[in-house]
Amino acid sequence: MSGWDRWGWDKPATKKPPPEHGIKLKKAGTTWWGQRWIEALEHVLRGDSGRLARGRTYARAGRTHDLVVKDGKLTAKVTGSRATPYAITIELAQLPEAAWTKAIVGMSDKAQFSAELLAGQMPKEIDQVFRAAGASLFPQQRTDLVTSCSCPDWGDPCKHVAAAHYILGEALDRDPFLLFEMRGRTKTQVLDALRSARGANSAPAAKKAGSKRSKPAANGCEPATPEAPSVTLGKLEHADYDRARDTLPALHFRFDAPITHGAVLRQLGVPAAWSADDSPAETLSPLVRRAADAARRIAMAEPEPSAAPEERDAPGKPAKTSAKPPRAATRRARAKQRDR
Repeated sequence: MSGWDRWGWDKPATKKPPPEHGIKLKKAGTTWWGQRWIEALEHVLRGDSGRLARGRTYARAGRTHDLVVKDGKLTAKVTGSRATPYAITIELAQLPEAAWTKAIVGMSDKAQFSAELLAGQMPKEIDQVFRAAGASLFPQQRTDLVTSCSCPDWGDPCKHVAAAHYILGEALDRDPFLLFEMRGRTKTQVLDALRSARGANSAPAAKKAGSKRSKPAANGCEPATPEAPSVTLGKLEHADYDRARDTLPALHFRFDAPITHGAVLRQLGVPAAWSADDSPAETLSPLVRRAADAARRIAMAEPEPSAAPEERDAPGKPAKTSAKPPRAATRRARAKQRDR
């Protein structure tokens, strides 16, 4: 609640601290589809820069919490200055059944779409498929997004809605299927529909390939084994030998360090034949960590870190010997050869 100062003016109440289970925004829009969602906040919702900036501040502070995406609607709470958190809803217009059916058929025509979606990536050409189906996967106009907040701010979107929108953008970076769910289809529904459509596309080809049956034997019985199908290769030019027949899918690599080292080793437990006092995780974790650091340096083309002076001169460690013999020893060896 607000208070009154000694001049009789209404002064805002002190903001409550962010809840412990609040979702802190790190960086939204790291993928092209996540960036498209952030652009919807700035262009489709036409939010002003001041409220968007305060919304980012709220999102980075972890004031957004209890975020749920279900049945095409996002619900969340944002802790502000009032005792009760503000209730947020962001609803994306559901695509009609006919548009989904056409889009699924269009996506099933390319195996790359299924491969990228299973890998957690959104195909760049996917919106072309939805546009061919008479729709768009991403919000295009103001009526595509319906937002609400229980705060008294008349702005739409207010800073609380903007904070939830940024948090959802970061979630979309990690899981593009959330965008399908906002449009009315869950991850399971999309993948099952893609499998069914791809199976229907391959059935006519398989039926056509199996329609040519083997000739019956002289005694009228079917032969034990069918004829092997033949393959006719097209003409191949030298210039086409190393050229891909279709656009290769984009590859994305991340080399972030794990939050906890040796977690898999601890999950595996101690083998029955292990007799050492230290567990396998305690013994092998330092080796695995050094190997992972070395692999990351190689992948990122980073130079090897130089050893610290205390490591070079640490007691108990043998001094590093030069790979080349001393010059005096070399001269003595050459003198002996001359004497011979």
